Amino acid sequence: MTLARTASIIYILWGLLHVVAAFKVYTLGQSLEPSMLQGRIFQNAWNLLFFAIFGTVVAIKLNWKNSKLGYWLNCIVVSAGDIGFVLFVLVPGYLPIIPGALGPILWLVALAISTVALSREKAT
Repeated sequence: MTLARTASIIYILWGLLHVVAAFKVYTLGQSLEPSMLQGRIFQNAWNLLFFAIFGTVVAIKLNWKNSKLGYWLNCIVVSAGDIGFVLFVLVPGYLPIIPGALGPILWLVALAISTVALSREKAT
């Protein structure tokens, strides 16, 4: 259970990081003239916020208890959010690797630890 709780805490940290990112993206949007671009930036901030809320709630309610459902929910949703970030922001170099890779690192560590936690529970 300790591994599951460790993964849960890391997912919570991932969520907090993404709340901050959502605020920063929203702030960026405020600096733009009202336009389709501004609207899309605001939409991205909204999506980031709800990825963060979703990942955090799943971590607290399900991953903490080493839930198989929680594992798969965060595996799919958090991965979908961070893979897009890696492909469309980090790889083209729009954000430096440091600090940009912190979110993906937290995601991968939480996913790895929760995978081990779930597999150990099945083995017992």
